[in-house]
Amino acid sequence: MAGNLKYDAALAAFGEVKSGMKLGIGTGSTAEEFVKVLVQAVSEGLEIVGVPTSERTKELCIAGNVPLTTLDETPELDLVIDGADEIDPKMRLIKGGGGAHLREKIVAKAGKKMIVIADESKIVDTLGTFPLPIEVTQFGSKATMLAIEAVAKSLDLSGELKFREKDGQIFVTDEGHYIIDASFGRISKPEELAQALVALPGVVEHGLFIDIAKIAYVASSEGVKIIKQ
Repeated sequence: MAGNLKYDAALAAFGEVKSGMKLGIGTGSTAEEFVKVLVQAVSEGLEIVGVPTSERTKELCIAGNVPLTTLDETPELDLVIDGADEIDPKMRLIKGGGGAHLREKIVAKAGKKMIVIADESKIVDTLGTFPLPIEVTQFGSKATMLAIEAVAKSLDLSGELKFREKDGQIFVTDEGHYIIDASFGRISKPEELAQALVALPGVVEHGLFIDIAKIAYVASSEGVKIIKQ
């Protein structure tokens, strides 16, 4: 059912896409459903150019003959469509489950509007049940983890911090960094946490998306609901 709901959300949000647009294309399981819709539309004559947020998304778009560009070639985008791991009532997000939140945030900020697509399981009252991804440099990564622990403690946050792994090895992002997944459980002050994290040497970016997304298409068994900030 969840897979169908993700497709439903992607299909509904696709109504925002117009021919001639410069489009940011997200990463993750829900974004991949959007790519499926996009591939079909391009085959039927839709003219867009896309900026993918990960190598995975790039590969899917190339396989589907979706015209691509880069953010260096096309630094201003009309629309960005991406998924999210959590969405709170103020349209604050946690992203990064797919390990691409650095590129996703850069692309999102380059767009005139960011649309989130999700199924209803991603709606939460307070962010933090999903572990917060924090991208860090490989150099000094354990020292950076200790610094993150100290910041968390200063904001009354606790919970396990661990390096993300894949196939028994530390996961490395497309940009060559590690990800620390922080299981805080409940983040009552996401703005303060976001500011404190980016101030730490060694932290490249985090998965808190604040004041970026403006609208969400959220699918449930009862249909797709549009939520606006």
